[in-house]
Amino acid sequence: QVQLVESGGGLVQAGGSLRLACAASGRAFSTYNMGWFRQAPGNEREFVAATSWSGTSTYYADSVKGRFTASRSNAKNTLYLQMNSLKPEDTAVYYCAADFTNGPPSTLGTEYDLWGQGTQVTVSS
Repeated sequence: QVQLVESGGGLVQAGGSLRLACAASGRAFSTYNMGWFRQAPGNEREFVAATSWSGTSTYYADSVKGRFTASRSNAKNTLYLQMNSLKPEDTAVYYCAADFTNGPPSTLGTEYDLWGQGTQVTVSS
């Protein structure tokens, strides 16, 4: 059974950085695409970034492009999200998700099969 566990969230001042990690277990990590999503209170879940199974293709939401970097280590079964130049509007619960179907990485949450429990990121102004 595949499990996803996020870590690395916390409280940071605007302009600061955080690095999230998502540890996967239970299935060959290198065989599926991964994504990051976030949900702020009162808002719908939104796409942040997605990376292909090999890590060679990565996509970003316009709101984080140039500030966030998604990467993965298939050797460590871990997905990362490096977040720089954080803004108060980045405050949300961040989730990693796994897409077990073949194809390019998706920006749609409905395409993902498994989700982590989430980690809170709070950016103060």
